[in-house]
Amino acid sequence: MYKGATMRRSLPPLNALRSFDAAARHQSFTRAAEELCVTQGAVSHQVKALEVELGLQLFKRERNGLIITDAGRDYLAVVRDVFERLELATDRLLQRHRSGTITVSTSPDFAAKWLVSRLGRFAEAYPEIELKLAALMHRVDFAREDVDLAIRHGDGQWPELDAVNLCTEELFPVCSPSLMTSRGGLHEPEDVLRFPLLHLDDRHDWARWLEAAGSPGERLLHGPILNHASMLIDAAIDGQGIVLARTMLAASDLIAGRLVRPFQAAIPLRNTYWIVCPKATRALPKIVAFRDWLLEEVAADRQRLESVASGRQSA
Repeated sequence: MYKGATMRRSLPPLNALRSFDAAARHQSFTRAAEELCVTQGAVSHQVKALEVELGLQLFKRERNGLIITDAGRDYLAVVRDVFERLELATDRLLQRHRSGTITVSTSPDFAAKWLVSRLGRFAEAYPEIELKLAALMHRVDFAREDVDLAIRHGDGQWPELDAVNLCTEELFPVCSPSLMTSRGGLHEPEDVLRFPLLHLDDRHDWARWLEAAGSPGERLLHGPILNHASMLIDAAIDGQGIVLARTMLAASDLIAGRLVRPFQAAIPLRNTYWIVCPKATRALPKIVAFRDWLLEEVAADRQRLESVASGRQSA
């Protein structure tokens, strides 16, 4: 048990509470049994077990029927309130899943650099679905939050969820087109050291990339460190330096020509983007529609990026 944890008192079985509620409404075990489609003895047994567990008498058994006790009446008010709240929450949950509204959670970086600019295409393709986008830093908890689907970054090992890989990814340098031809240009991997280098969280990735590009050895790496990939990419677009970017986050700007990729050397990444949702809702039409649309967009990006790369090579 983790520090600070408290013991939760066990709750009475749901069947016992249902039997108690029905018996109180009908003032009869027999009529309660008819409502619940069980035997009279089963209802009587459930109520008796509940009384034993609570240490209280809930009914007085009379020849002409049941008479609820004061303790039973107090407890019944609580039980009925809980049932009503549960019914209301269930109705709302089912209505949300059946409705044409889908709430999607993703990171601010993914939202800013990939998803938001494409939402018009989704709305045009699926006008019957209302999309709500939540850009969150934390990993969504489907059991507690009003979210239908999430785009999550990681290794895909979430056995409690349905997870579909959105793409494979690499880490590679990108910069503005104008920077490509300044300071003597970028011809060999070591040429990046003549330019400001932009770093995400620390300077380890640039050292790894230089080694992967065939330029091993110690390097005096320089340049600012930022904590959001979207800020790094925007700084690179402004010509402030060269950044190592993920495939997904750089795709739109590479396709639009705001960024260029000076070298093909790249670091393959184990953690990538995944489309995740509860297993129970994976087949809902709106979930299927949004998942399929995401995969189609990624496939289209792949073709566009190949065309951009072919154009650069032929040039």
